[in-house]
Amino acid sequence: MSGYYEIRHTVGFEETNLVGNVYYVNYLRWQGRCREMFLKEKAPAVLEEVRADLKLFTLKVDCEFFAEITAFDELSIRMRLEEQTSTQVQFAFDYVHLHPDGERLVARGRQRIACMRGPNTATVPSRVPEALREALAPYTLTAGV
Repeated sequence: MSGYYEIRHTVGFEETNLVGNVYYVNYLRWQGRCREMFLKEKAPAVLEEVRADLKLFTLKVDCEFFAEITAFDELSIRMRLEEQTSTQVQFAFDYVHLHPDGERLVARGRQRIACMRGPNTATVPSRVPEALREALAPYTLTAGV
């Protein structure tokens, strides 16, 4: 099995709805947080480029839900590289409930980003930075996984 980048999270009351399960928008928020922490920990050079003129535009996100989770559940958000082109990257996310009885996949998501450069009124596609390509290499989703 190929590696994944992981963040851990304990669900809080503020992330649940009136019924008591996690409100769907939080799964997308956790995708973003996982991506941000990956950049901070594994690709700080890319953050320097973002501070300059690199823009990471989110083109598409999705999430498919398999089981409910509630407040104080322990969660692992696991990110892998699913696809990479010259200017875009697609991530796959597994949301795994960490329970004393074992792990359970509760949701699966995807996120596609485009690398862009230039002023806000005239951004153009840009190659995926080499530092990002190198940082993502150990986390490539392989066929059959």
